[in-house]
Amino acid sequence: MTQDAIQIQGLRKTYAASKGAEPKEALRGVDLNIPAGSIFGLLGPNGAGKSTLINILAGLVLKTSGKVSIWGFDQDVNPRQSRASIGVMPQELNLDPFFSPREALNVQAGLYGVPKADRRSDEILELIGLTDKANAYARTLSGGMRRRLLLGKALVHHPHILVLDEPTAGVDIELRQMLWANVRKLNEQGMTIVLTTHYLEEAEEMCDEIVIINHGQVVARDTTAHLLGSIDQKTMIIEPETPIATFDVPNGIDLSVDPSGALHLTYRASKTSADAVLEAVRNAGVTIRDVRTEQADLEDVFLDLTRSR
Repeated sequence: MTQDAIQIQGLRKTYAASKGAEPKEALRGVDLNIPAGSIFGLLGPNGAGKSTLINILAGLVLKTSGKVSIWGFDQDVNPRQSRASIGVMPQELNLDPFFSPREALNVQAGLYGVPKADRRSDEILELIGLTDKANAYARTLSGGMRRRLLLGKALVHHPHILVLDEPTAGVDIELRQMLWANVRKLNEQGMTIVLTTHYLEEAEEMCDEIVIINHGQVVARDTTAHLLGSIDQKTMIIEPETPIATFDVPNGIDLSVDPSGALHLTYRASKTSADAVLEAVRNAGVTIRDVRTEQADLEDVFLDLTRSR
């Protein structure tokens, strides 16, 4: 096993043209290595190619060209071993309504060829918090419970890699916290986690590294800390002693006033110092009651990298 859990080289996927339309190139030569043991974020706007990439990794979609290796197994040479190395928790709730959670896990394990003696259904039910619902019909489970069961199904064959496709979309805060506690536990045990999410604060908190895909291409890949550092925009928020509508500021500083009367002065730290911002405020005769600063977050990075591409 190499240091990379997943290796992708020159991956392309073109969907055949439907009537009256052009062929759609969903992936355009993606090169990507995902380190073993990491929590890796895969982000991008709708239609960027994330789902296509995940479905290729899961063996559900055939690539047009390129090379994919999962846990050291080339998909083209060792398809069964590569598929057995990865578990995918899909975004869609695709459960048989007449199976209980325990039956669903046992059936899924059987599909992967896991011997009965090696099945961990009860252990997984405890992990996902469904022990008390082990024998209930899946159709009686709440939406959050069904999503937890999807996670359990992805774990039945002891995969080295777990892919979570929008795992917390539409779930409540309590379930989200429980899910991420489980993900951290699995990662601490050595499992590689690949995450797609629209909750950027979630990726910012959870992921060691992040890749941003747009129009089927990788537009950024770095550690979360470095990506956040790639945008040096800051906002100084000043609460004046007395209300003020606006005033002239030097080039490089943008001023806005929020409904509470607080002044928002936005600037780039690489070009304008905080002292210069404060000096502009003092020169305008503003008496400062309180001041704080805000830095760019992952959403700012995401928008900056995808806005013009």
